[in-house]
Amino acid sequence: MHKITARTYPSTMSLRCFEASARFLSFTKAAQVLHMTQSAVSKQVAHLEDNLNTCLFERTLKGLALTPTGKLFLQQTQLILNKIEISVLNILAYGSEAEAVNIAAHPTLCARWLIQILKGFGQQHPQIHLDIQEQITSTEIENQQTDIAFLYGEGIWRDMTSVKLFEERCVAVCSPELIPQAFSHLEDFCCHVLIQSRSRPRAWDEYFQSQGFINEQPFIGPRFDTFYSCINAAITGCGIALIPKFLVEKELDSGELILAWSYEMNSHNAYYMTYPTSMAKIPKVATVVHWIQNHLHSTPTPPTHSASL
Repeated sequence: MHKITARTYPSTMSLRCFEASARFLSFTKAAQVLHMTQSAVSKQVAHLEDNLNTCLFERTLKGLALTPTGKLFLQQTQLILNKIEISVLNILAYGSEAEAVNIAAHPTLCARWLIQILKGFGQQHPQIHLDIQEQITSTEIENQQTDIAFLYGEGIWRDMTSVKLFEERCVAVCSPELIPQAFSHLEDFCCHVLIQSRSRPRAWDEYFQSQGFINEQPFIGPRFDTFYSCINAAITGCGIALIPKFLVEKELDSGELILAWSYEMNSHNAYYMTYPTSMAKIPKVATVVHWIQNHLHSTPTPPTHSASL
């Protein structure tokens, strides 16, 4: 096995040169992005390969191609460089005395639940800054690019600790201007536009099937990326939306929305707070996790503990 010493650890510059070259499969384009000469980039990559005692690229007449080892190393390199960038940005944004916790949550869950849960956190823990992003990808979860994520699923993610927050029940809602009162028969749905969520393409099928109803009509209606947009579309009278009940409790109470049908569909999955098991004892992460757990039942949630994003 090739022995790793302090002198053979890759430099940040060599990693940047490799990552850019791998991304563009070109030393020339990498040099342009890094504001270096092509020969300097090539030498950095060659030095990296020499230190690792392996080939990361195949040099062919057609250009560069990553070797299997190069493809694997690229994933890890991008993760490392991303963490360095985040650390630098955190220090620039918050100062050296502060600690940042990266949190990921889907937009609607963030706006309608998480913000309420986190109310007061900054006053009690001014040394911890919360950096919240409203987009989550499976790659980010698998690569542990977030400290804490709020996810909908079965609660099983590799190398992650999951804390169940609540289950989910979905209801069909619409504007009272669309229909004056709830339907009397399931068949009534067939005469209306059904608003759809891109993240739950089979939601309406599952809703009808769970009641033993077969809807032979095609679902015709607008499709949105988030439940937030589905809710707004329903309020404006665009159609009927199938929404996790806790997300529309406020609108149902105010009368902006009504139940088109009284049935509540239990979802198979639930909502979880997840974080890398390796980070469980890191003080800043533990502080946020404990805050969420302690305040979970102090914010408005459905009596049935249902929720969604």
